[in-house]
Amino acid sequence: MREDWMEIDYKEVVNKVSTNNKKLKQKEYLQKGAYPVIDQGQELIGGYTDDETRLLDCALPAIVFGDHTKIVKLINFKFAPGADGTKVLEPKKFVLPKYLSYLTQILVFKIKDKGYARHYQHIEKQSFPIAPLPEQRAIVSKIEQVFSELDNGIANLKAAKDKLEIYRQAVLKKAFEGDFTTEYRLRKTGRSDKSKWESDNLKNRTTQITKGSTPTTYGFKYLDDGINFIKVENITNGKVDLNSITQFIGLDAHEFQKRSQLAVNDILFSIAGTIGETVILKKEHLPANTNQALAIIRGFEESLLPDYLLYLLRSFVALTVKSKARGGAMNNVSLGDLKKLEILIPPKDEQTVILSEIESRLSVCDNILANIEEGLEKSEALRQSILKQAFEGKLLSEEELEACRKEPDWEPAEKLLARIKNTKKESTEA
Repeated sequence: MREDWMEIDYKEVVNKVSTNNKKLKQKEYLQKGAYPVIDQGQELIGGYTDDETRLLDCALPAIVFGDHTKIVKLINFKFAPGADGTKVLEPKKFVLPKYLSYLTQILVFKIKDKGYARHYQHIEKQSFPIAPLPEQRAIVSKIEQVFSELDNGIANLKAAKDKLEIYRQAVLKKAFEGDFTTEYRLRKTGRSDKSKWESDNLKNRTTQITKGSTPTTYGFKYLDDGINFIKVENITNGKVDLNSITQFIGLDAHEFQKRSQLAVNDILFSIAGTIGETVILKKEHLPANTNQALAIIRGFEESLLPDYLLYLLRSFVALTVKSKARGGAMNNVSLGDLKKLEILIPPKDEQTVILSEIESRLSVCDNILANIEEGLEKSEALRQSILKQAFEGKLLSEEELEACRKEPDWEPAEKLLARIKNTKKESTEA
């Protein structure tokens, strides 16, 4: 820490703004309205309201901190607060709001994720270095300059990722329209048309389409170890991430939820939340059970290869299900919707060829995607490194620091804080 900086507790630099009688529950949000609702979600604006009485009376810009999500937002317009986990903080006048916003991101990065527990109690106990006001301005300006360049790179990576997803869907669309096997059909049957393909609904090609339930509803408790309880968030890029499973159930709960005991080659398909996440279960995932957010598709006809159905579900079936999604913030579809889905089924040997064509193309796609994800991870690490340097006093050059010291309002942070305390004391005595 620089000698003209001062260590101070986080709770000393903010005023906590009361949100009593102002908070809106998510079910009260409007899609459009006169006033924005700011909550702890990822999006800057969670929804809208027309109720002017819900607007928060606070100095702007204000920091909105997600007590459960650790999301940090700097808001410079009038807003109504969301109900759950929305902490609103007014930076005091000796700290710039943007400076404190960036600093809060650093403090958030340091604390361990407490799941859906409260996090602000850990933030307010931490201390941090406060710089003189001209240095705060210079630090904010430098961060924004560097972040602008970094954000351009991140935007390019995300654009490339979006294009890959479009390419992936195009590959699957062509595969299931028979475009990749036209010559194969011609060699095998002397005809290039799809006369041997069958059309049927998913229900008629499987023995069971069901779903699980939440064990706690029936009095069972989640355990720290035991039988895997797989949820939507445990499925990433078409695979079950066993390391991400944090809730387990005992044999008693597993036996009680016999209908949703999972087996090898079962396909899980998400019907709530993120619609269309799919995975085929392997031996290493078992024993396992699941909840009502995942449909279980099992018992395929011998004429239907499980991997063929898996890719089919990831393509037009997934898109069709998304178009049928119902609900508000938590989209969902019914098992009935899934059972009625029409699927095109070529002969089994042609399914094998289609799978080979898909996998050869998507393997290249997956390698590029892995490089993009690595680039995004490095970008986030670089962002944290830049913030760390900023609040260790290492971001500004000597020339930039000298310019700060020539500013009319420059003074050591200790002197600034002492002056503010004296002003408050005089106001109290008067």
